Amino acid sequence: MTEPELHGIVPELHGIVAYAAYLPRHRLRPGEQTGTGAGSRIAASYDEDSTTLAVAAARRLPRAGERPEAVYFATTSPAYADKTNATAVHAALGFDPECFAVDLAGSARSGTGALLAAAVSGGLAVCADVITGLPGSPDERRGGDGAAAFLFGDPSRALARIVGRASLTAEFLDRWRAPGEPAARRWEERFGLENYLPLVTEAGQRALRQAGVTEPDHVVISSPNPLVAGRAGIRGRITSPWRRGWSGAADAGLGLSEVLDRARPGETVLVLAAVDGCDALVLRVTDRILTGRQTRSVAGQSASGRDVPYTTYLSWRGLLEREAPRRPEPDLPAAPPSARSRAWKYAFTGSRCRDCGFAHLPPARVCKSCGAPDAMVPLPLADARGTVATFTVDRLAHSPSPPVIDAVIDFDGGGRCTLELTDASPGEIAVGTRVTPSFRRLYTAQGVHNYFWKARPVEDDR
Repeated sequence: MTEPELHGIVPELHGIVAYAAYLPRHRLRPGEQTGTGAGSRIAASYDEDSTTLAVAAARRLPRAGERPEAVYFATTSPAYADKTNATAVHAALGFDPECFAVDLAGSARSGTGALLAAAVSGGLAVCADVITGLPGSPDERRGGDGAAAFLFGDPSRALARIVGRASLTAEFLDRWRAPGEPAARRWEERFGLENYLPLVTEAGQRALRQAGVTEPDHVVISSPNPLVAGRAGIRGRITSPWRRGWSGAADAGLGLSEVLDRARPGETVLVLAAVDGCDALVLRVTDRILTGRQTRSVAGQSASGRDVPYTTYLSWRGLLEREAPRRPEPDLPAAPPSARSRAWKYAFTGSRCRDCGFAHLPPARVCKSCGAPDAMVPLPLADARGTVATFTVDRLAHSPSPPVIDAVIDFDGGGRCTLELTDASPGEIAVGTRVTPSFRRLYTAQGVHNYFWKARPVEDDR
């Protein structure tokens, strides 16, 4: 096989112009899980799934500039089958109908698939996963939920440019999950290691040769097999997922985000994603990284969080049945009103009167203040902040994680509405608490997920 001789930017590939990661707030602390050697585990809340995680990561990207022509959503834990999940991400980001949105789902390798697809088209790659493991399993102890988003554009504006790439594919049974099963299974780890090591070595060498790099400054090794990172034999500063947990399709993206948080201009990054083969990317960091890093670093998000009891976590994942409140279960969300109120339901867009400036949440045709008809302009509030004016704690409402906290929120710049609070307990909320909207799943009825916006306490940027 003839080896590529190009040293520099790979032809026809865009560069990363913005990136962002999102790690859920909840943590299983050491001693909470079954089994031995359990550490702090990053856990998505009961109202989070791969779709809401993807929205949370993508909304942290800078909102200025042109919008992508395509959204590629990668996950191994899609909220829907037979329906495109990327369309909900698309709607929550407020993109135009002309923006193509598609899922890449089924295997953790879809994460690098989304990155490469976006690199070719100049689109947005969003990778998110909720990793569920049976009690006592490696996925329970060493898994981790999260999401990462990468916007690709003109290489001249890039924070990091792709300067080399290689991919090798191999079929062998290492990790699998049949449709409908809650958790994955895996073969003995030494067997997977024997198959992965030659692939990792060869793909890494090919990508480095194409980039003209002898030894990378940083190495991201992502694999569901925990032995690969320690045996790969790649020189460089290695970032491994096992510090924060294996995150499926989001894992390589989270590792790359973690490196971009600290990499310096001119340094190179080798990304090795060993899943059903090996995909290798070599990136060179540019001067734009100094002003283009994400606001909340991966390390900062990993270090913070709030504890969740183990039994509560099991009930969130459907692995422990708990008695539901003695209240009627919610009705099936109806498709027609959801479609009519798409901008409000998914993008949290109200309206403001052009004549008097009064803010309406939800949007209205006739102004409640001055009575002017059809004098409204859109009022997007998904990135806004607000203050709790008053709140109530309902311990009897139907919820997978009672009690339910409902609060009246006054948004900065105008607008008031009632939202359910999330990622908080009653003792953490008071009148005056600062909050921000968060795209969540209100409930699921007859297989339909009712997505809307809740409010979560504001966390300091880190």
